[in-house]
Amino acid sequence: MSPQLSRTGEWFLHSGIQQSDGGVARYYLVDAGRNLPASTEITGYAISAFVYLHSFTHDARYLDRALSGARFLTRAWDAVSQTMPFEIEPAAFSYFFDCGIVVRGLLSVWRATGEQEFLHTAIATGQSMARDFVSPTGDFHPILALPAKTPLPRDALRWSRTATCYQLKSAMAWWDLFEATGDTAFIEPYERVLEASLRSYAGFLPGHAERTKVMDRLHAFCYFLEGLLPRAADARCAAALRDGIARAAWHLRDIAPEFERSDVYAQLLRVRLYADWLGAAPLDRPAAEFEAARLAAFQVADSDARGTRMNGGYWFGRRNAGNLPYINPVSAAFAAQALELWETSRAGGAQAHRHLLI
Repeated sequence: MSPQLSRTGEWFLHSGIQQSDGGVARYYLVDAGRNLPASTEITGYAISAFVYLHSFTHDARYLDRALSGARFLTRAWDAVSQTMPFEIEPAAFSYFFDCGIVVRGLLSVWRATGEQEFLHTAIATGQSMARDFVSPTGDFHPILALPAKTPLPRDALRWSRTATCYQLKSAMAWWDLFEATGDTAFIEPYERVLEASLRSYAGFLPGHAERTKVMDRLHAFCYFLEGLLPRAADARCAAALRDGIARAAWHLRDIAPEFERSDVYAQLLRVRLYADWLGAAPLDRPAAEFEAARLAAFQVADSDARGTRMNGGYWFGRRNAGNLPYINPVSAAFAAQALELWETSRAGGAQAHRHLLI
């Protein structure tokens, strides 16, 4: 395990980003010195990160934290309304995308421990995604208001309020559930989102007149690329991976002098590596080297009194060469994994299984 991954692991353990009840905060606000509330989505990402860290170290602390987060999610599941809320207090909304991340996180802990409650909650959440979010036209509403499960209005200028190609990463949870259970009913909804995404992804970028908003959309576009990985052997998906990687890289380099996000560098680097391993897109090593170097510069080195809250995490982003005052557990998890995969690739090490993709 590299020093950067070790430092990030210690940040996840000691920064306070994970609450005592297992939930994980959405951000650490550096200026205010406090965390935002926990969400089920971020907890889902974090438990996948803990499982990934445990796979390298076999350190029981990481598996204990993954279990704590997974139990937070099983408690968050509303068995009466069959809903996974976005936040717990109040449980006002449920997000299609977030539910998929929760499913994948729970499945990662189930694979590591064999505890059936995590598989059962993952199945119930995946069924809710297919049942509650489907629209009359066959796509999937991005957000439901609770408790009535009423779809919120969509907004074409806010990617998280649309039903477009970024949803494919969340839909990948259905494919993972099919692999975990053998239930072929989970294949059709993934394939439905895949087909729609392949038809529409070319129009997703730039998608906004403001260049900083295009950087935000790049983050979402990389979700689409990640969601293609289960079908990377398919000729259309492989072509979309090659095309999409080139599109994302061009926009990233174009906008980065004004605004750059660490998670976009991490997502693009990861998908380059996975696409190469899966035989869909040969690795552009100079581009990967560039992205890895830019990404590594986002890791926080802070040895003062705030050190345990910050040291080893990753800055969310940078505007005009100045770091934005947020440390995000998702950015940290993506970045740490991407750089570890890159170092493994450079050293000729074993390829990472897709199930470990955070």
